[in-house]
Amino acid sequence: MTESLCIFEGVHYERLLPLVYMRPTWDLRCGILTIREKIQRCYPGVPLQLHCRGYLTDLIREQNPGVPVNTINAKSCLFIDGRVLPDAQFAAQVPLQGDDTLYVDGESIIAARVSGRNLERFKSRLTDVYDFPDFEGLVRKEVRVTMIRYPWDLVGNNGAQLRTDFSALTAGMSEKITGTMYEGVHLLNREAICIEAGATVKPGVVLDAEEGPIYIGKNAKIFPNATIEGPACIGEGSVIKIGAKIYEDTSIGPVCKVGGEVEASIIHGYSSKQHDGFLGHAYLCKWVNLGADTNNSDLKNNYSSVRVHINGEEVDSGSTFVGLTMGDHSKSAINTMFNTGTVVGVSSNVFGAGFPPKYVPSFAWGGGETFTTYDMNRSLEVARRVMGRRKVVMSAAEESVFRKVFELTHEERRKAGMPK
Repeated sequence: MTESLCIFEGVHYERLLPLVYMRPTWDLRCGILTIREKIQRCYPGVPLQLHCRGYLTDLIREQNPGVPVNTINAKSCLFIDGRVLPDAQFAAQVPLQGDDTLYVDGESIIAARVSGRNLERFKSRLTDVYDFPDFEGLVRKEVRVTMIRYPWDLVGNNGAQLRTDFSALTAGMSEKITGTMYEGVHLLNREAICIEAGATVKPGVVLDAEEGPIYIGKNAKIFPNATIEGPACIGEGSVIKIGAKIYEDTSIGPVCKVGGEVEASIIHGYSSKQHDGFLGHAYLCKWVNLGADTNNSDLKNNYSSVRVHINGEEVDSGSTFVGLTMGDHSKSAINTMFNTGTVVGVSSNVFGAGFPPKYVPSFAWGGGETFTTYDMNRSLEVARRVMGRRKVVMSAAEESVFRKVFELTHEERRKAGMPK
């Protein structure tokens, strides 16, 4: 029997930038849970180890006390790529026990069961990302799994993952509604609705679960006359504003404030879209703020496939629906308009008339076609201030990562012609 489980980052993490500048791939959200939580659920009780890029090590250790990070102490280990979305059959396809084996899906590494000398070789690479040469010599086995290759894959799989996570989290519950519902709340398909303890749902709210489940986390607040269509989830401590329209396939993580119209989007957590405006087929990271009447397009007028700027190149998404992708700590001013498939990096501030470019580098300040570099110390001070409003103090490890991302993104600003 393999002694431990390690969720690792592979070389293709770059295809998920800017979402993973400040987190490992396995910390991305899809459905109700993160990828890490889904993988762990497949192997209950197995000791966990986490692997990430070197500059994230201290932050991930701080966020996961008691969990070994970039350290393997066991004599055998099952490594699983942190971009895998496991289904109910995943553990049967990739079992804990057996000989050393590399599991692949075409040209993608899915998992590897490793022991003895092979494991010793792996340990020397624990502060770097893994690629095929690191698994040389292992017997290969083909499997078929769902894998997140680009940011739009998270959004595209969100509806199915909401249904799967809801079933897993509510299995065995005798009563799914333990929060407070005021008179005048309308529940459609009550059996597919979960409202956790401490959550409150105000008069006039419509929770429509006829097409998919709705999960409302602890201490969340749904203000009067909001409508939520399933499948959808509202994370712990989040607030849905008066009259909000939350459409299907939407995941809102913890401690968010959301209003206006949201469809088929993921808001990772600790972010605000409080006012009117449309957000569709989008992924927002943490500490994002969208100003009043910010809108994003998620469909081109000619209904063609959306091309998206990913890590320095234009990639055909193969999808007609792709909205805004926005990195941590970025912001938009009131009345900002984002074109279809726009990508905004980390800690950028977007404002002004007209559409900004379809790719806004990290630490950019400006609007339209005119951007300059957002001063490192000023952006850091704003980030501290924003976090303080939620009673969160930026740690030394978080500051170190923030500064490192500024260094890592220097080249993208240079290519965009942005002055220092």
